[in-house]
Amino acid sequence: MVSESNETLLLDLLNTTPVLDGVPRDELGTLESGRRWLAAHGQPATEDEWRALLKARAALQDVVLGNRPPTAMARFVEGVSYRPSFDGDGLVWTLDAPAGQTAASRAVLAWDALRVSSPGRLRPCANTQCRLFLIDHSKPNNARWCSMAICGNRMKARRHYQRIRQTSKS
Repeated sequence: MVSESNETLLLDLLNTTPVLDGVPRDELGTLESGRRWLAAHGQPATEDEWRALLKARAALQDVVLGNRPPTAMARFVEGVSYRPSFDGDGLVWTLDAPAGQTAASRAVLAWDALRVSSPGRLRPCANTQCRLFLIDHSKPNNARWCSMAICGNRMKARRHYQRIRQTSKS
């Protein structure tokens, strides 16, 4: 099962390229913004981490969109292992990742954990003008939009407008 923090890291990473007011943005576009993002997510905020994260994001987005096979992410899990240790209650597993790719490795591992535990629940928003992703936690697994308040309403309004136009032309 994917931990909540790793799931958040994955979804937040996938959603760092939003379209705002019709303009594509990149929230990791500069080293400074990348370092802030990494630090905010409790990851090492180095230039190597940022560069690996950009590459992992591109691969993850392509894989989730179905444009590339999962093997496109193989480089981000090479040399990764988990090290067990004991705490007061039992075993604790610590991720050991090569220096400079901790966040990228965590994101790819979170993707795989979701793929296994919740198949089909990580997907792009159904609004074709939106570049965000969602993890569907609904019981029927039928969520379509990154946000019902934003994309859901826009898509419903667009369909309503199209129906009215078609009716008035008839």
